[in-house]
Amino acid sequence: MIQPAEGEPIEIQSYKHDGHIHRIWDETMILKGTQTLMIGGNDRTVVTESDGRKWVTREPAICYFHSQHWFNVIGMIREDGIYYYCNISSPFILEEGALKYIDYDLDIKVFPDMTYTILDEDEYEDHRKKMNYPLVIDRILKYNLENLQNWIRQRKGPFAPDFIDMWYERYLTYRRPRI
Repeated sequence: MIQPAEGEPIEIQSYKHDGHIHRIWDETMILKGTQTLMIGGNDRTVVTESDGRKWVTREPAICYFHSQHWFNVIGMIREDGIYYYCNISSPFILEEGALKYIDYDLDIKVFPDMTYTILDEDEYEDHRKKMNYPLVIDRILKYNLENLQNWIRQRKGPFAPDFIDMWYERYLTYRRPRI
């Protein structure tokens, strides 16, 4: 697929290991797009769940995807600071006009003071058994969970000071007014 240009919208599709769609974000504006890195921004975008239920995001967010890391990071800009929601996932691919990845349930929620909580460990174990995750995938995911925690502690990548603010400013330059 041709790399989407900066300022262009793209759909984000999250799948489960068994190939079923998990969640779709209708529109995220590409702020940086290379073969290995995608940074996007969205605000009040429509999200469709696997059961067809739809909802709209409440705050601006900057999304970080990398083709060589088994996680992605969403920095949500709220009045009291930046909250991060991190998904342990497959690296992203671009296919059929969308950014796609497999969500592997394990998540980390990071608070503005950079403390964090690991979420959904029970859900991960349940899906690991039901969907028969190969041992190599289990090891890759657990390694990347540790790697992601190191990034948080070291303020690396999307956790670096001013990273979200810088990309949000860029997002505002591309954002089209809503009618």
